[in-house]
Amino acid sequence: MERTKLIVAIVHQERVDSLTTALSAAKMRLTTISTTGGFLKQGNATVLIGIEEERLEDALAIIKENCQKHKEWITAPALFEVDRSVQQPEPVEIEIGGAVVFVLDVDSMWRF
Repeated sequence: MERTKLIVAIVHQERVDSLTTALSAAKMRLTTISTTGGFLKQGNATVLIGIEEERLEDALAIIKENCQKHKEWITAPALFEVDRSVQQPEPVEIEIGGAVVFVLDVDSMWRF
């Protein structure tokens, strides 16, 4: 029986098109779910990839190649103090992009 893996890759929204195009070109089955990140509330996509175990490293290489990190400056929303004065935070540089990847074993899979 062929061993199958499920890759769950959470990627920044601006990288999802290049990633899904590259995965599709490599004949990998996938589906994408739009999601939102917790801290920065930025758009993400969760890409689900069903892959044979022997193609796992190829899929991970495609994810790494298409989901590079980069730096960006953001300003958090203004903070309101108890005395109702407004405190405007300074812009901060953050690293965004990249991918958070989980690889799960699939005990059984059916194709209908």
